[in-house]
Amino acid sequence: MKRLNGIDAMLLYSETPNLHTHTLKVAILHDVDGTGAVTFETMRETFQQRLPLLDPLRYELVEIPWKLHHPMWAEESDVDLDYHLRKARVAGPGGRRELDTLIGEIASTPLDRSRPLWEFYFVEGMADNRFALVGKVHHALADGVASANLLARALGLTGTAPAGREATIPTQRRSASALVGEAMRDHVGQFREIPALVGDAVRGITRVRRKVRERGPQPDMAQPFKPPPTFLNHVVSPVRRFASAPVALGDVKDTAKQLGVTFNDVLLAVATRALRELLLRYDGRADRPILASVPVSTDRSAERCSGNKIGGLAVSLPVHIDDPLRQIRLIANATSMAKEDSELVGPALYGRAMEYLPTAIAPGVFRWQAKRADKSSMMNVPVSNVAGPRQQGNFGGAVVTEIYSTGILSPGVGINITVWSYADQVDIAVLADDQTFRDVHEATDAMLHALAEIRSAAGLSAHLTAVDTAISITGAAI
Repeated sequence: MKRLNGIDAMLLYSETPNLHTHTLKVAILHDVDGTGAVTFETMRETFQQRLPLLDPLRYELVEIPWKLHHPMWAEESDVDLDYHLRKARVAGPGGRRELDTLIGEIASTPLDRSRPLWEFYFVEGMADNRFALVGKVHHALADGVASANLLARALGLTGTAPAGREATIPTQRRSASALVGEAMRDHVGQFREIPALVGDAVRGITRVRRKVRERGPQPDMAQPFKPPPTFLNHVVSPVRRFASAPVALGDVKDTAKQLGVTFNDVLLAVATRALRELLLRYDGRADRPILASVPVSTDRSAERCSGNKIGGLAVSLPVHIDDPLRQIRLIANATSMAKEDSELVGPALYGRAMEYLPTAIAPGVFRWQAKRADKSSMMNVPVSNVAGPRQQGNFGGAVVTEIYSTGILSPGVGINITVWSYADQVDIAVLADDQTFRDVHEATDAMLHALAEIRSAAGLSAHLTAVDTAISITGAAI
């Protein structure tokens, strides 16, 4: 057994009836030859074979008596595949929008904490000999990097041949007294680390404040901890809506190279222009920069497939600027400053501080906040960029043509934008509640439109390269 770290535990405590803290991993499969080899039974057999490589899927939550400490994972639990593997069917005609609708429905219900915290759905009824695997995995199990590594194992991309399922002995549960005793010993160690944590926090904050003074006024950048009100920010409902869109990896890379900025700068610029379009449509104005939270991994090991090792950057998005080239210069500058601030305060400081989250009262505080928060003091929108598998996967004899991932919705924030690069494409996923957009595909359409505008401003073709292997996009306003 092992204890959840502070961020893992926070993701459990912050789950409420309207704020689910599971993530989704979506793999779209193409049975190119139309042989019908891909079935629910083949999915089950493949999971049976690869389960020994998918350690977090065998973790089961163990609460500590009287909530004296963060919960623990029982690492070798029995897994009932008949429960965790499920069938689902899209409505006709079985295209992208129908699949996205089903994914939103799957995202709208929480996971059962009495079992290992995941479910996988085999989705049938899609057109053109396509199927989908939709994994619902609790964020407490894995962050973006760990999820990418876990997915690579599930899709057979690790170079490790899947072993036959070996009999395992379930983790022996500790007695209540043993759990309490270990909790007390851990707290003694935590108590000893408090002076170092406080000292590092004070020094880090002092360094950041000094750097902010040196930079001077930044009138085109949002002020930290003061995100302006927008239609994106409101009390979040429990119902989820999902939209997806694939983009050619080369289109993003060429744009970054042409403009002399990073890959991530281009993706943030795409999000910025899209959000400007949407703000003008819904709020009637986009006159102030907004704040994005950009998760950053503090452990990018290719072997890590569980746990959350993340910090975050607060990046100003200049939605008040119309010129694409000026926008991207401001984003590159804002990202650079956010990275510098993160290094000054210490990338791991947030995770260290979360270890002291009060176990007994935190869930109640989060529930109170979730019911009332109509804004966030940290951000207007989260934007994640995760490097997924570079090889094209194969599952049960079918080619994996697209991979999408979602994060979670936070108090007062009704949208999450997550981008995964996979093979030769960039797969954009937008998760929202049902109060944010009339149609969540407005967001993905706006992002495609934004990339075309940025490429045109950079002197490149505004015509986006078609991702021929992906499901076609209908209704996109490019």
